[in-house]
Amino acid sequence: MSTRRFYRDSRRGMIGGVCAGIADYFAFNLTATRILTVVMLISFMPVTLLAYFGCVMLVPSDRGLTRQESYDPGFRKAMRSNPANTLADVKRKFQKLDSRLARLERYVTSSRFNLDQEFRNL
Repeated sequence: MSTRRFYRDSRRGMIGGVCAGIADYFAFNLTATRILTVVMLISFMPVTLLAYFGCVMLVPSDRGLTRQESYDPGFRKAMRSNPANTLADVKRKFQKLDSRLARLERYVTSSRFNLDQEFRNL
C-alpha cells in the first residue's frame, strides 16, 4: 500500500483522466466523481476549470508507469474504503489456512500416514 500516489488515469479518463485518477485514489465511484465535477463546473466555473486543467498539466499520467499487476485492484479499493473489515476478512482467511495446515501436519506426522504410504507402495 506504500505505492499509493495520485496519477491521472488515462485509460478510464474522458478529458485528461483527472476524475478517474481522483476516483481511483480515494476509492470513489467514477460516475459519482464525474457528476460532482459537472455540478462544481456549473456552480464555480472559473475555479473548477482552472483546477481541472491545472491538474491535467501538473499531475503525471499513469501511461508512462510500469505498474505491477501482481495485486488485486478490488482488494486495494476495499482496503482504502473500509480497512477494518478488509483486514478482518484477511485475518479470517489466514486463520482458516493455518488450521488446514495444522491438520495436514498432524496427518503427515501420524502413523496413519506411514501406513497409507506402505499400502501405496504395495
